Amino acid sequence: MARFEDVQQSLWDPGSDYGVQLPVTDEVVLKVERLLDVTLPGSLLDLLRQRNGGQVTADRNAFPTSGPTSWSADHVPFDSVLGIGHRERTISMFDSPYLVEEWSLPAPVVLLSGDGPSWIGLDYRVCGRHGEPSVTWFDADDDSELALAPDFRSFVEGLTSASGFDSAESDSSLA
Repeated sequence: MARFEDVQQSLWDPGSDYGVQLPVTDEVVLKVERLLDVTLPGSLLDLLRQRNGGQVTADRNAFPTSGPTSWSADHVPFDSVLGIGHRERTISMFDSPYLVEEWSLPAPVVLLSGDGPSWIGLDYRVCGRHGEPSVTWFDADDDSELALAPDFRSFVEGLTSASGFDSAESDSSLA
Protein backbone atom coordinates (compact mmCIF):
# COMPACT_ATOMS: atom_id res chain seq x y z
CA MET A 1 0.00 0.00 0.00
CA ALA A 2 1.39 3.39 -1.01
CA ARG A 3 1.69 6.37 1.29
CA PHE A 4 -0.87 9.13 0.66
CA GLU A 5 1.87 11.72 0.16
CA ASP A 6 3.48 9.58 -2.56
CA VAL A 7 0.19 9.01 -4.38
CA GLN A 8 -0.62 12.71 -4.08
CA GLN A 9 2.50 13.50 -6.12
CA SER A 10 1.76 10.91 -8.81
CA LEU A 11 -2.05 10.66 -9.05
CA TRP A 12 -2.87 12.99 -11.92
CA ASP A 13 -2.38 12.21 -15.61
CA PRO A 14 -0.24 15.14 -16.85
CA GLY A 15 -1.20 14.40 -20.46
CA SER A 16 -4.91 15.09 -20.01
CA ASP A 17 -6.91 18.11 -18.93
CA TYR A 18 -10.25 16.33 -19.40
CA GLY A 19 -12.49 16.99 -16.39
CA VAL A 20 -10.15 19.52 -14.79
CA GLN A 21 -11.94 22.46 -13.15
CA LEU A 22 -10.54 25.90 -12.31
CA PRO A 23 -8.19 25.91 -9.29
CA VAL A 24 -9.89 25.28 -5.94
CA THR A 25 -10.38 28.27 -3.65
CA ASP A 26 -11.62 28.37 -0.07
CA GLU A 27 -14.73 30.12 -1.38
CA VAL A 28 -15.61 27.32 -3.83
CA VAL A 29 -15.01 24.69 -1.12
CA LEU A 30 -17.42 26.50 1.22
CA LYS A 31 -19.94 26.81 -1.61
CA VAL A 32 -19.91 23.10 -2.47
CA GLU A 33 -19.95 22.04 1.20
CA ARG A 34 -23.00 24.25 1.78
CA LEU A 35 -24.76 22.91 -1.30
CA LEU A 36 -24.03 19.29 -0.39
CA ASP A 37 -24.45 19.90 3.37
CA VAL A 38 -21.33 17.86 4.16
CA THR A 39 -17.76 18.44 5.23
CA LEU A 40 -15.40 17.11 2.56
CA PRO A 41 -12.38 15.11 3.78
CA GLY A 42 -9.18 17.13 4.18
CA SER A 43 -7.22 14.55 2.18
CA LEU A 44 -9.59 15.01 -0.78
CA LEU A 45 -9.24 18.78 -0.59
CA ASP A 46 -5.43 18.38 -0.49
CA LEU A 47 -5.61 16.49 -3.81
CA LEU A 48 -8.03 18.95 -5.37
CA ARG A 49 -5.89 21.92 -4.37
CA GLN A 50 -3.07 20.33 -6.34
CA ARG A 51 -5.32 19.74 -9.36
CA ASN A 52 -9.06 20.22 -9.35
CA GLY A 53 -10.24 16.92 -10.76
CA GLY A 54 -9.50 15.12 -13.98
CA GLN A 55 -7.92 11.94 -15.24
CA VAL A 56 -5.64 9.85 -13.04
CA THR A 57 -2.53 8.00 -14.21
CA ALA A 58 -2.67 4.39 -15.36
CA ASP A 59 -0.70 3.51 -12.21
CA ARG A 60 -3.66 4.53 -10.01
CA ASN A 61 -6.77 3.76 -12.09
CA ALA A 62 -8.25 0.86 -10.12
CA PHE A 63 -9.13 -0.19 -6.60
CA PRO A 64 -9.08 -3.86 -5.52
CA THR A 65 -12.34 -5.22 -4.09
CA SER A 66 -13.14 -7.84 -1.51
CA GLY A 67 -15.80 -9.32 -3.76
CA PRO A 68 -17.16 -9.23 -7.29
CA THR A 69 -19.02 -6.28 -8.76
CA SER A 70 -20.74 -5.77 -12.08
CA TRP A 71 -17.41 -4.40 -13.31
CA SER A 72 -15.04 -7.18 -12.32
CA ALA A 73 -14.41 -10.08 -9.98
CA ASP A 74 -11.66 -8.26 -8.10
CA HIS A 75 -11.52 -4.49 -8.72
CA VAL A 76 -13.39 -1.34 -9.71
CA PRO A 77 -12.25 1.38 -12.12
CA PHE A 78 -11.10 4.79 -10.92
CA ASP A 79 -9.99 6.63 -14.02
CA SER A 80 -10.90 10.15 -12.94
CA VAL A 81 -11.86 12.36 -10.01
CA LEU A 82 -14.74 14.81 -10.07
CA GLY A 83 -13.51 18.30 -9.29
CA ILE A 84 -15.34 21.22 -7.73
CA GLY A 85 -16.54 23.71 -10.30
CA HIS A 86 -18.89 24.60 -13.13
CA ARG A 87 -16.82 23.97 -16.26
CA GLU A 88 -19.13 23.57 -19.23
CA ARG A 89 -19.92 19.99 -20.31
CA THR A 90 -17.99 18.58 -17.34
CA ILE A 91 -19.67 17.01 -14.33
CA SER A 92 -18.38 17.95 -10.91
CA MET A 93 -19.20 17.44 -7.25
CA PHE A 94 -21.77 20.22 -7.66
CA ASP A 95 -23.73 17.69 -9.76
CA SER A 96 -23.85 15.06 -6.98
CA PRO A 97 -27.36 15.88 -5.71
CA TYR A 98 -28.82 15.60 -9.22
CA LEU A 99 -26.86 12.43 -10.07
CA VAL A 100 -27.67 10.74 -6.74
CA GLU A 101 -31.37 11.37 -7.39
CA GLU A 102 -31.17 10.47 -11.10
CA TRP A 103 -29.51 7.11 -10.37
CA SER A 104 -31.54 6.41 -7.18
CA LEU A 105 -28.41 6.23 -5.04
CA PRO A 106 -28.59 6.45 -1.24
CA ALA A 107 -28.05 9.76 0.52
CA PRO A 108 -26.02 11.41 1.80
CA VAL A 109 -23.42 10.45 -0.80
CA VAL A 110 -21.00 12.70 -2.69
CA LEU A 111 -19.86 11.21 -5.99
CA LEU A 112 -16.11 11.06 -6.63
CA SER A 113 -15.87 9.15 -9.88
CA GLY A 114 -17.93 7.18 -12.30
CA ASP A 115 -20.27 7.26 -15.19
CA GLY A 116 -23.77 5.99 -14.57
CA PRO A 117 -24.82 3.46 -13.65
CA SER A 118 -21.62 2.79 -11.66
CA TRP A 119 -20.17 5.31 -9.22
CA ILE A 120 -17.61 5.63 -6.45
CA GLY A 121 -18.71 7.98 -3.71
CA LEU A 122 -18.04 9.40 -0.28
CA ASP A 123 -20.62 7.65 1.90
CA TYR A 124 -21.84 9.75 4.83
CA ARG A 125 -24.64 7.43 5.94
CA VAL A 126 -22.81 6.03 8.99
CA CYS A 127 -20.58 8.95 10.02
CA GLY A 128 -23.10 11.75 9.49
CA ARG A 129 -22.78 14.72 7.16
CA HIS A 130 -19.81 16.23 8.99
CA GLY A 131 -17.89 13.07 9.90
CA GLU A 132 -15.20 11.18 8.00
CA PRO A 133 -17.03 9.31 5.20
CA SER A 134 -16.19 5.87 3.93
CA VAL A 135 -15.73 5.21 0.20
CA THR A 136 -18.28 2.95 -1.49
CA TRP A 137 -18.92 1.51 -4.98
CA PHE A 138 -22.52 1.89 -6.14
CA ASP A 139 -24.13 0.17 -9.12
CA ALA A 140 -27.58 1.55 -9.90
CA ASP A 141 -28.40 -1.11 -12.50
CA ASP A 142 -28.32 -3.99 -10.05
CA ASP A 143 -29.01 -1.86 -6.94
CA SER A 144 -25.80 -3.02 -5.29
CA GLU A 145 -23.02 -1.44 -3.32
CA LEU A 146 -19.67 -2.51 -1.93
CA ALA A 147 -17.65 -0.79 0.78
CA LEU A 148 -14.18 -0.03 -0.57
CA ALA A 149 -12.33 1.85 2.17
CA PRO A 150 -13.06 3.27 5.64
CA ASP A 151 -11.98 6.77 4.53
CA PHE A 152 -10.76 8.69 1.50
CA ARG A 153 -7.10 8.65 2.51
CA SER A 154 -7.11 4.83 2.79
CA PHE A 155 -8.89 4.62 -0.54
CA VAL A 156 -6.20 6.70 -2.27
CA GLU A 157 -3.43 4.67 -0.64
CA GLY A 158 -5.05 1.49 -2.02
CA LEU A 159 -5.26 2.66 -5.65
CA THR A 160 -3.34 0.54 -8.12
CA SER A 161 -3.10 -0.12 -11.84
CA ALA A 162 -5.94 -1.89 -13.63
CA SER A 163 -3.27 -3.61 -15.71
CA GLY A 164 -2.39 -5.69 -12.65
CA PHE A 165 -5.74 -7.48 -12.82
CA ASP A 166 -6.73 -10.28 -15.16
CA SER A 167 -8.50 -8.46 -18.00
CA ALA A 168 -10.53 -11.57 -18.76
CA GLU A 169 -12.27 -11.03 -15.43
CA SER A 170 -13.31 -7.48 -16.33
CA ASP A 171 -16.63 -8.47 -17.73
CA SER A 172 -19.88 -6.68 -17.06
CA SER A 173 -21.72 -10.02 -17.12
CA LEU A 174 -20.26 -10.98 -13.74
CA ALA A 175 -23.07 -9.45 -11.67
